[in-house]
Amino acid sequence: MKYRNASEILPDELLKEIQKYASGEVLYIPSEGKRKEWGSGSGARVFYEQRNEDIRYKYFHLKTSIEALCEEYSLSDETIKKILYK
Repeated sequence: MKYRNASEILPDELLKEIQKYASGEVLYIPSEGKRKEWGSGSGARVFYEQRNEDIRYKYFHLKTSIEALCEEYSLSDETIKKILYK
């Protein structure tokens, strides 16, 4: 991301108003576009959805115990239960 001087972009009136709140600070101004969902860019969302589906399948169809799922996925029993009963 490239930094630009606000005085080069913003009208003087708007710049003075912003300086009242954040003089000398570095600000991030997000784009107007729709915000991406968590994990959509990195693939994390798909990874965790697939993992959770695998956990549900093994528990409900293959009758794998919660303890075995905890060990296989390195998750606590509370986390496994949240995935199963969601």
